[in-house]
Amino acid sequence: MEKLKIPLRQRTWYKLDNAAKVFPGQDSSSWSNVYRLSATLTETIDPELLEKALEITLKRFPTFDVRMKNGLFWHYLEKNPYGTPPVMQDIANPCTRFKRKENRGYLFKVYYYDNRLSVEFYHSLTDGYGASRFFMTLTAVYLRLTGKDIPSGESVFDVNEKPRPEEAEDSYSKVCNSKAKAKRLQKFTYRFKGERLPKHVVNVTTGYMPVAAIKEKASEHGVTVTEYLAAVLLWVMYNMQKSEPKNKEKHVGIQIPVNARGFFGSQTLRNFMLCYSFQIDPKMGEYTFPEIVKQLSLYLRFINNEKELQAMMNGNMGIERNPLMKIVPSFLKDFGVSVVYKIAGEKATSCLLSNVGVIKVPKEMEQYIEKLVLVMGPAMINGARCGSLSFKGTLAFSISNIYVSTEIQREFFTTLVKFGIPVKIESNKNAIMGGDC
Repeated sequence: MEKLKIPLRQRTWYKLDNAAKVFPGQDSSSWSNVYRLSATLTETIDPELLEKALEITLKRFPTFDVRMKNGLFWHYLEKNPYGTPPVMQDIANPCTRFKRKENRGYLFKVYYYDNRLSVEFYHSLTDGYGASRFFMTLTAVYLRLTGKDIPSGESVFDVNEKPRPEEAEDSYSKVCNSKAKAKRLQKFTYRFKGERLPKHVVNVTTGYMPVAAIKEKASEHGVTVTEYLAAVLLWVMYNMQKSEPKNKEKHVGIQIPVNARGFFGSQTLRNFMLCYSFQIDPKMGEYTFPEIVKQLSLYLRFINNEKELQAMMNGNMGIERNPLMKIVPSFLKDFGVSVVYKIAGEKATSCLLSNVGVIKVPKEMEQYIEKLVLVMGPAMINGARCGSLSFKGTLAFSISNIYVSTEIQREFFTTLVKFGIPVKIESNKNAIMGGDC
């Protein structure tokens, strides 16, 4: 591959945002923090047109047209000199490890299979908000190239518009001005244990359910859709631990990444999310589902305000702003993050739920998309990393599981059905489950 020469004055580079800084240190020989957005279209995908659509789209998203470089003290992103990334046929196991020397150095991968278009994103590049804007714009540009009349609007950016400076800002550094630091201490939690799948293999089970049915059940408890789904996950994990022969009554916890843009008026397409963590303690006594829903909802509403978010942000940025840490070489920082993450990273939560909410596109575009799905990459040790989004009145909820056992996904979707929510199931593994639940 011949490297293109770029005059120095044309080079663009970005410091990694606060969230992005931790992901290189978390990488292992078999794992990276990756997630995927997929769209099932009404027609078979033409890879040549998809390549052209990617080339057009990438010009509108300069923060995606980058590769990661190793600086002396911090990693950074610079404009990628290798053209556009390759468009590849899809793979059986999604969200495998990202190797920065592959894929022409890009931090996202574009896949197609039959009528399914998928893009996987390395989390140092962007969060769910930025990824969804890039993905829906790419999909719209591709549909235009097939002869469809698709306007811009909603999640679809105008590719003829110049990129706005605020889309490239590091919003963490810009808005964080709190003197307080949120407490980080969390108890180690229960996690499902079983026979592991081989490396780079993950079971992904997706349930499709009517948004109206979920909203109805959530409203019965006076909570949001995200709060309700998170409570069901907690309820399932709580009961799974309780049913084990050697129940150690560990805390049961959930992590919920939340988009912080609405609180601070940010329009960045880079990372700008914070993770809420909530736990229940079985040693306090028996929990009912309504109790879990109520306590989770009260906690999220208590913490979901600008002051708490500022304190959380300031706590996260403490290491970055520490004068001594600034002069520690980047490879030592990565080593430190790696050690801490392996010791405690996923042990303070039993499961994760990332809900990007409602994806809206121009009405002219809706008829050409059958469904959208968010798939979270597998965890290192936890068996339930869940992604959720809503599109055209249907909520798609995926569970990525690294264990041979399908108990987590089976119990979750069965519980929803017991609660009166119809669910249609599909999986990337025929051995898991199929048909209607």
